[in-house]
Amino acid sequence: MTHPFSCSETDMTTLLPTLSDLSNPTFEAALQHKLNNKTKPLGSLGRLETLAARIALVLNDETPVLQEPQMVVFAGDHGLTARGISAFPSDVSWQMVENFLAGGAAVSVLARQNGISLTVVDCGVNHDFLAGLPAEAQRAGLLVRKVAGGDKGTADSSVQPAMTAQQCQQALQNGQDIVKGLPGNARVLGEMGIGNTSAASLLLARLAGLDIEVCTGAGTGLDAPAVVRKTAVLREVLALHAGATAPLDALAALGGFEIATMVGAVLQAAQERRVVVVDGFIATAAVLVAHALQPLVLQRCVFAHRSGERGHEFMLQYLGVQALLDLGLRLGEGSGAALAWPLLQSACTILRDMASFAQAGVSEKSATEPAAA
Repeated sequence: MTHPFSCSETDMTTLLPTLSDLSNPTFEAALQHKLNNKTKPLGSLGRLETLAARIALVLNDETPVLQEPQMVVFAGDHGLTARGISAFPSDVSWQMVENFLAGGAAVSVLARQNGISLTVVDCGVNHDFLAGLPAEAQRAGLLVRKVAGGDKGTADSSVQPAMTAQQCQQALQNGQDIVKGLPGNARVLGEMGIGNTSAASLLLARLAGLDIEVCTGAGTGLDAPAVVRKTAVLREVLALHAGATAPLDALAALGGFEIATMVGAVLQAAQERRVVVVDGFIATAAVLVAHALQPLVLQRCVFAHRSGERGHEFMLQYLGVQALLDLGLRLGEGSGAALAWPLLQSACTILRDMASFAQAGVSEKSATEPAAA
């Protein structure tokens, strides 16, 4: 099968943000010196110190402050659900978006608890959220950025590419524009879309070169026989699109509108040196694609948690990253990212406000002495 970007992948990548290397040995040494001289045994705050240094490097600030964090939940439907690869009907996508907007979903209450602004983006949900409203009407907390027009999700990728080249390009551009239009120096990524664990599994298998069986899990709650059937369908999809090996080819053939929009958002946030807080399996799939296009994107990312969804562990391993939390979560929405948010705040507070030995008048051990076991 001919794939959407077979002749224009290079041209398309020129329209995407280009990332520079944030590595700065002098600045990084100063950060490490500052952390080493806090009133604590050397390295005793473990990965919190690494997190503090990461955030400071992204923001280029030795005293980082996370300002106006923005949770963006990207929503879209998937034509592949016609093949019975989900335990829930596709109507749940729009019903859950309404739940987000009403403030009743897990991510809604967790974002509210942590002072994170929440915006839901309709990237291609099979529903009209503005039905019955005046032509120019908007709903608080909702951005309608449908890629295919009308009330359409992606095509059934077991029959044809999930999206056209033009649709993929539009989704990527939408993601960039959304990031540009929101305040703050942190982007917290979430998603909603029945069937999107299948799209993420397909992208992992293709871009990481893994067998689809190790990439495929229960999603919203399939039993073991249903997972076997789901895996068989996904194997068919991969075979149909065997030529879709370049990142944008794979994204268009196998992905979802919400994932493609998120890829654009990730790259734009990374270029603008905003901290990118990545939720679970689906959000990491967007980073997986972004990484294939711009490997330096990982410098700007904090991975919130390791999902209970089977493929997520392999995805994190492939990217060579470690998540902050491991709570067995598999809800999505951005819920894990919201739960991890206080750790980012704590890391910044430690770096910014914790006293040094000299400031506190505390006797300092040898700088080469390791922390107590």
